[in-house]
Amino acid sequence: MKEIKISSDMIEKAHIKSKEMGPLKNSILKGDGNIAGFIGEQIALWYLGGTWENTYSYDIILPDGKKVDVKTKRTYTKPRPHYDCSISSSSWNVRYTTKQRCDMYAFVRVMKDYSVGWYLGSMDREEYLKKATFWKKGDIDPSNNFTVRADCYNVKIEDLDDARTWT
Repeated sequence: MKEIKISSDMIEKAHIKSKEMGPLKNSILKGDGNIAGFIGEQIALWYLGGTWENTYSYDIILPDGKKVDVKTKRTYTKPRPHYDCSISSSSWNVRYTTKQRCDMYAFVRVMKDYSVGWYLGSMDREEYLKKATFWKKGDIDPSNNFTVRADCYNVKIEDLDDARTWT
């Protein structure tokens, strides 16, 4: 996990992109998370390199051509290894493959006051599909007493490919 200070330039770019896009269909937060999402994309771009594309299926194209979809959560606290990285089930079809055509997912957390963010790690899309645990809206995760707000698939931060390289 890598901590990154969020700059005013990152926030400004996120506001511009958020206004251009408007609320996403099936958004858990009804568009309220767009700014955090765009900040998360910039954090992943800073860490991974590549070009910022921001399409429905992916957000970044790496120098080797791999397409990365960035998933961002807002937080009040520094993430811990046992916290979840989630993908809404609205991104998946009935055969448990994603509708989004990316090669991998990158996960980011952004402090709700936009002061700091964390690049958590990444995982190959196919590996995520195999390892993820399904949670139904209303389920209570006994590991943290969180009530799930929407059907989703989760993996732990500590299970991400590059999460173990950070101290």
